[in-house]
Amino acid sequence: MKKLRVGVLFGGRSGEHAVSLRSAASVMEAMSPQKYEIIPVGITEEGQWLAGGDPMAALQRKEIPGDCFYAVMVTDPSTGGILLLEQPTGGPVKEFIPLDVVFPVLHGPYGEDGTVQGLLELAGLPYVGAGVLSSSVGMDKVVMKILFQHCGLPVGDFLYFKASRWIREKDSIMDQIEDKLGYPCFVKPANLGSSVGVSKASSREELSRAVDIALRYDHKFVVEAFIAGREIECSVLGHEEPISSVPGEVVPCNEFYDYQAKYIDERSELIIPASLEREVADRFKELAVQAFQAVECSGLGRIDFFYQEEGRVIYVNEINTIPGFTSISMYPKLFEASGIPYPELIDRLIDIALQRFENKKSLLTTYQP
Repeated sequence: MKKLRVGVLFGGRSGEHAVSLRSAASVMEAMSPQKYEIIPVGITEEGQWLAGGDPMAALQRKEIPGDCFYAVMVTDPSTGGILLLEQPTGGPVKEFIPLDVVFPVLHGPYGEDGTVQGLLELAGLPYVGAGVLSSSVGMDKVVMKILFQHCGLPVGDFLYFKASRWIREKDSIMDQIEDKLGYPCFVKPANLGSSVGVSKASSREELSRAVDIALRYDHKFVVEAFIAGREIECSVLGHEEPISSVPGEVVPCNEFYDYQAKYIDERSELIIPASLEREVADRFKELAVQAFQAVECSGLGRIDFFYQEEGRVIYVNEINTIPGFTSISMYPKLFEASGIPYPELIDRLIDIALQRFENKKSLLTTYQP
């Protein structure tokens, strides 16, 4: 059987660069060498693409060794691959590497937000995960929440503002937040994940500081009302008929599940499956699939919830279209508990990408009256 040549993209121009490296290393380690020829493609924090040699080591060391080359995606859909160049500005072509499918393991802007997905569409390459629309909607917490509300999903109270307005109307914005949401509240960059730039504010002074932190990463921020409850997550897999994993619960070691609690401090607890009554667990799975479909997601997604046991109230918080993918991340662990081990999960995601690509190829791209 001919091996599939899989381009694995990792790194990227994002505050989640380091998380991407961890996820990609786990994905590549779990991919069967009998089925796949892996082509690692690293993207530096400045946005340079690297292939050949060991791009992972190059990004970890933050220096480009002699056996790595600058890589350029060929946007000719009849070609489908990358060029290796000796200089970032061009020069002699070292090699052309054709690809059968691409697995973007990129978190945050310039990777999870539809930008790379658009490039791969232009290149005519199948790729794992959400398309351009669902990637961009899933990245923007404001648009995502508005769409969830439109689809009748239960969403907690929130407000959002642009940086330009914050500069002009700081005091009135804080008044509005205090009036409508109160304290404590959470302040987040609108377009980022892994809890980068997220702060909990319990006073006006903390609110001001939290907004300034969020605006380091985005020109738009969202403020969410504090919801006292359990943090429940479901993983979703599929395309037109997606399935949900069993629900899992996050018990953070810090005041909330911040970057430190997710990736550095190992005291946070993941309870899989979550201790829930059967009908409540089924409701989480239903809502996870509905949230996945609301943003027209494909391939994979992790949906995060809040759950208040008194009254059995569930709130959909957000969807992550490229969730953390290390061997200890919630997405693969939830499916492992649901009967799909990590290597099989990767196989299914690649199969979905190829099938979606074939379905799209059947569509006309020229007008034929």
